[in-house]
Amino acid sequence: MRHLILGLLAISLLFSSCKKEQNPFEISKQHIGLLTDSTQVKDLKNIYVNDSIVKFIGGDEFTGNINNIEIFEKGGKALLTLTPKQALDSTSTVGSIRILDERYKTDKNISIISTFKDIHNNYKISRISNLINSIVIGVDDINASFTIDKKELPANLRFDMDLKFESTHIPDNAQVKYFFINWNN
Repeated sequence: MRHLILGLLAISLLFSSCKKEQNPFEISKQHIGLLTDSTQVKDLKNIYVNDSIVKFIGGDEFTGNINNIEIFEKGGKALLTLTPKQALDSTSTVGSIRILDERYKTDKNISIISTFKDIHNNYKISRISNLINSIVIGVDDINASFTIDKKELPANLRFDMDLKFESTHIPDNAQVKYFFINWNN
């Protein structure tokens, strides 16, 4: 009986010590650190208790219902810009996140300082959209979009709006300009 109790105690200690601490800078398909795709706006102050939260609330006539929430470290470094699915609704969940800090990384080490080659070598490219001044690389595996400025492309590809971009058109060393996670589905 005594050995059984000691054995159970040892097993419970083993399991409790194996609990993995959540990395506050890890990006996956359904979470960014402690922020998940089901987190409500009202819960942000509990998640970012050691950081500063700045909410822009404007009149609908000028903002077009955009209600971005910016997260800063206490020292002032910008971390994330969150866009709720519903403006001015504290029960709304977050629809999209712009990653601003290079410490935020996917499990394959992709961040805002990555290149197109890094993305292409680690994820399946779902789509490439041709915009006026940039191209947007979609990666459905992690609900991500990466924007690359057209200045990173060869001159003959920058101005053709009808061009259907392929992975081979984009130089390996093209730098990511913006990195978004989209939870609007």
